[in-house]
Amino acid sequence: MRTIARLATIDSIMHEALKGKLSRLPSSPGVYLMKDSTGEVIYVGKAASLRSRVRSYFQSIDRLSTKTHALVAEIADFEVIRTETEAEAFLLEDGLIKKHKPRFNVRLRDDKRYPYLKITKEPFPRVMIVRRRANDGARYFGPHTNAKAMRATLKLAQRLFPIRTCSLTLPLRSPRRPCLNYQIGRCSAPCAGLISEEEYTRLVNGAAMLFAGRTSGLLERLRGEMLAAAGDQKYERAASLRDTIASLTLALERQSVVLPDLIDRDAIGLAVGEGRACAQVFAVRSGRLVGREAFHLRIPTGSSEAEIVDAFLTQYYSSASFIPKEILLPTGIDDPERIEGWLSTLRGNRVRLRVPKRGEKRRRVELANENARFSLKEGEKEDAIRHAEAAGLVELAEALSLAVFPQRIEAFDISNTQGKEATGSMVVFENGRPRRDAYRRFKVHLAGKPDDYAMMAEVLRRRFSRGLAEIADPTIAGGKFSEFPDLVLIDGGKGQLNVGIAVLKELNIEGLEVIGLAKRHEEIFVPNRPDPIVLPPESPSLLLLRRIRDEAHRFAIDYHRRLRARKSLSSLLDEVPGIGPKRKGSLIRAFPSLDRLAAASAEEVHAATGIPLKLAERVIAHLRG
Repeated sequence: MRTIARLATIDSIMHEALKGKLSRLPSSPGVYLMKDSTGEVIYVGKAASLRSRVRSYFQSIDRLSTKTHALVAEIADFEVIRTETEAEAFLLEDGLIKKHKPRFNVRLRDDKRYPYLKITKEPFPRVMIVRRRANDGARYFGPHTNAKAMRATLKLAQRLFPIRTCSLTLPLRSPRRPCLNYQIGRCSAPCAGLISEEEYTRLVNGAAMLFAGRTSGLLERLRGEMLAAAGDQKYERAASLRDTIASLTLALERQSVVLPDLIDRDAIGLAVGEGRACAQVFAVRSGRLVGREAFHLRIPTGSSEAEIVDAFLTQYYSSASFIPKEILLPTGIDDPERIEGWLSTLRGNRVRLRVPKRGEKRRRVELANENARFSLKEGEKEDAIRHAEAAGLVELAEALSLAVFPQRIEAFDISNTQGKEATGSMVVFENGRPRRDAYRRFKVHLAGKPDDYAMMAEVLRRRFSRGLAEIADPTIAGGKFSEFPDLVLIDGGKGQLNVGIAVLKELNIEGLEVIGLAKRHEEIFVPNRPDPIVLPPESPSLLLLRRIRDEAHRFAIDYHRRLRARKSLSSLLDEVPGIGPKRKGSLIRAFPSLDRLAAASAEEVHAATGIPLKLAERVIAHLRG
């Protein structure tokens, strides 16, 4: 009776049009989109047979999970998209989940796209970092969640296999002079015709094997090439290969051997929290652990571990650049043959999913689980920080009676030593977090007596004048200043605040909130108010303002010190016979500080700048003397 009552409830919710759509469903593979009464897509799924899969939601709900039961209660309509194969349905489902972000789907939390290393398809390919995979014939490696580790791998590849990173279209009609990257050993200069296309291809293939984690196979290949070069009496090339092998062997020693066989596999770990989960992928190539990536997911209430793993496999491997032969799972999933078939189609040969129960493989999965639990806790801490930052912004808007929510805050500061080498800084915080790609430095051109007010006026005038120019002509410099802040924070008291107000008035800019933050008592000065605002010392809003102000101060001082160091180095180089303006400029560009140049060898200076070796020795001796 209980089941009949539930069926009657569902039947009363379903209107006749929905029943009609269910009766007309095709038996072909495809994707279905469940919608609520407002038309919002609340769930996206895939099916080998749309007819049987979609109809199963509206049959006996005693067999439905808690999550699916809640989903069915909200379905008011659905849409289906037929595909030729089930493999196409997997890829379409992933794209639609990313597009609609349905709340009943398990999905990757990060809105940003994870980066890939890309080797382009050109006569002389280049390596670059990209956010999207394209069907352009290039080779992709990723996705990477650890950008620091990815850049370290790229740096090692550029040192061992110097392939270009520039955007030149090669080959050129006539060779050009090599750039600094060639001088420091980071490029083989195909633009200058210093390497054949065949030899360059060997470098590219070496870098590709390193990006793919195939270091053992790469070492075998390089040893073979070294022996062949020595046999052909090409001793210089053999020595170069010997050095590459030594560097690669050192890097390989840091990769632990985790499994005795040579099968490529991924071990996946999982940790589940409240409304979120973390999946950890350990990449094992030729028996060695070559990398690990952590992916955070949003999960609906009531999601089982099997559902989470199933969804993660689909979303991760639909964009992965490599599908291993074996994937070790922390728990079983429903219908693993379906996922295996899809993965096998992507790979081009058989892929197996396994849930190891004992032995070294199980230990790999348990280690991945432990890392997933740690990453989940770190993610929860990060969320707590974000909530605190959001609370600080809300409190700030209320405390200062701001007309707009301060989503984007720009802070300005001045640094100088008795007016010399004066610099200005602009730092940007969005949603309470630094946006370092938007930071800007200004070298103050004001001459005469030190005047902090005039220096601040110059920096603000240049920043907002440039922004107005870019708004009027969006082609200028890519629009680096065209985005205006919701709040301008000036380091200083009432005087500095008045400078900011005057500059904005001079430029006819209205609607921007401007405040000054004085250092001594952390007083906040706002326009049209004689007395400062004093916030509680530990309030989230004041802590946020102080953090932004201190970051602007740090950024300004850092640039000021660099300019002073460069000027000091320039003065010292003027004392060296044979160093004219051109050579001095080359030295300063290659070694911006006195310490870096003094610590370099004469050979390194010669390689980086092209100045004669004896003159380089004279420069080093002068700086060290």
